[in-house]
Amino acid sequence: MNLITRLQGVFFNPKQTFTALSKKPYWLDALLIILIAFTLFSYLAAPYQRNDSIKIWEDSTKLKERMGEEAYRARIEQIENPSQLQKILGIVLAPIGLTIGLLISSFVIFFMGRIGSLEGKYVQVFSALVHANFIDKLLGNALRIVLIFGKKSVMQTTTSLAIFFPTLDYTSQAYIVLSQFDFFQLWLFGILGFGLSAIFKISLKRALSISYGFWLVKSLLNIAMWWISMRFV
Repeated sequence: MNLITRLQGVFFNPKQTFTALSKKPYWLDALLIILIAFTLFSYLAAPYQRNDSIKIWEDSTKLKERMGEEAYRARIEQIENPSQLQKILGIVLAPIGLTIGLLISSFVIFFMGRIGSLEGKYVQVFSALVHANFIDKLLGNALRIVLIFGKKSVMQTTTSLAIFFPTLDYTSQAYIVLSQFDFFQLWLFGILGFGLSAIFKISLKRALSISYGFWLVKSLLNIAMWWISMRFV
C-alpha cells in the first residue's frame, strides 16, 4: 500500500491496514510525515508554551525563594527572550525526542507482546505504532493547535476528559490525571490493537490488553513525573 492508502486506512479501515503492515512493515515515509507535522505543531505552539512557563515561574514563590531574586528574574528574562540558538534547538529537539519516544515505546510494547507469543518482530511493532500515531500527531494536533490559538495557552488546552471540567487548575493533580484520558490517545491505542493482534498472532482482546496496558503504564509515569516536578514549583 502507498502512503495515502495507509493514511486513509488508519482512519477508515484499520484492521485491513494493520494486517497488511504486519506482513510488510513500511515505516520511513510515515515517520517523516509525523515528524514534519509534530515539528510544525511544536513551532506554532512554542510562543504559547513560553507564556505558560513564564506564568508558572511568576506564580511560584518556592522557585523565587530557592533561587534568589537575581537568579529568579534572570531566568524569567531568559524564558521571555530566548536566543536564536534556543529557538532552533527547540525546533530540532522536538522531532528527535518524538523519534526516541517511538523507538522506546515500540520496544516496550514488543517486549510485552513477546511475553506470551513467539511471533512478531520489533520492526513490525514500530511500523504499527508509527502509523497509529497518524491519529494523534496529525488529527489530534491539528485540533489542539486550533484550540491553543483560541485559548492563547498550551497548558490550558486539552482534548481529554479534563475538557469537561473547565474550572480545574491545569497544575492540579485532578487535571493531570484526567488529561491522561486523551481521546486521540485512546483512539490511537485502540486501533493499535489490530496491529498487535496481527503481529503477535493473538486475539484482538489480548492485543488490546497489551496496547492499553502500555497506555496505563505511560500515563502513570506521566503522573509521577508531574508530581515530582510540582514539588519544585
